[in-house]
Amino acid sequence: MENKSGRIKQISYIIKGVETRDGAGVRLKRIFGGPNTVNITDPFLLLDHFGSDRIDDYISGFPWHPHRGIETITYLLSGKVEHRDSTDHRGTIYPDELQWMTAGSGIFHEEMPKPLDEKNPEELLRANGMPTLVSGFQLWLNLPAKYKMTVPAYRSIKGSEVPVISIDGARVKIIAGEYNKTYGMYKSQYGIDPLYLDVSMDENSEFVYRIKDGYTSIIFSITGEGLYRDQKLEPDTAAILSMDGEYVNVRTGRSGYRFILLSGKPLHEPVKWYGPIVMNTDDQIREAIMDLNNDNFVREKNPLIE
Repeated sequence: MENKSGRIKQISYIIKGVETRDGAGVRLKRIFGGPNTVNITDPFLLLDHFGSDRIDDYISGFPWHPHRGIETITYLLSGKVEHRDSTDHRGTIYPDELQWMTAGSGIFHEEMPKPLDEKNPEELLRANGMPTLVSGFQLWLNLPAKYKMTVPAYRSIKGSEVPVISIDGARVKIIAGEYNKTYGMYKSQYGIDPLYLDVSMDENSEFVYRIKDGYTSIIFSITGEGLYRDQKLEPDTAAILSMDGEYVNVRTGRSGYRFILLSGKPLHEPVKWYGPIVMNTDDQIREAIMDLNNDNFVREKNPLIE
């Protein structure tokens, strides 16, 4: 656990996930996303929690669709997601695995959630402490203006490749960034310096982490109940922390708590949003729509990156 010798950040906003549908009708909770929240979550654009013990809630999936100007990070807790995209990559994401996709200048992909055992789904209703057949998260990370049209890339991250540190009643999975002098599997090359930690805390424990100066920081609650400066942190909510202060300090009482800690360098750039396309100007959005209409959206293919 890190030494604490500064001010603890305060909670500026609490955002509660809202039920919605996306893709071909997948029921999910949108924790945050869209022009209304981007100023307080910059450089993070959107966070969705998909998952249900009802197959009809997700089986329609997210059929072939485009992205441009962003990165998408899909993290699976239970079930599986079959994926294919215009970089000629196809595969299956299993529990504790991730896909980190750079849409850049343009990519098409498809993500289809399914039970882990399609023949006997009722046997898999308990995974990772969550009563779901399929459960996971998708995070959208903005790309700086100078990298909006970078070459698309796909990276598959296996659960065994993610470093895990157990210390002082907390188990920390380091997906991106650094914790306790250990670095995650993925390091961005686009200047955002993202931190993505999956933290599971025992009861009556404390988690302390120092956020880099000027970085946005977000706590997303998965299960259980945490305490932050005596404020309860409940599942499917995001606590947006103040820029003032240096430390995140999470405590637990009589129950365990699991959360994701996100942090990144804000871009402070204009955002123009058109569904799965996020650019900086209206002209760039019009160009993307024209590219879609003229079958010129995917500019170039990238060698497979896994």
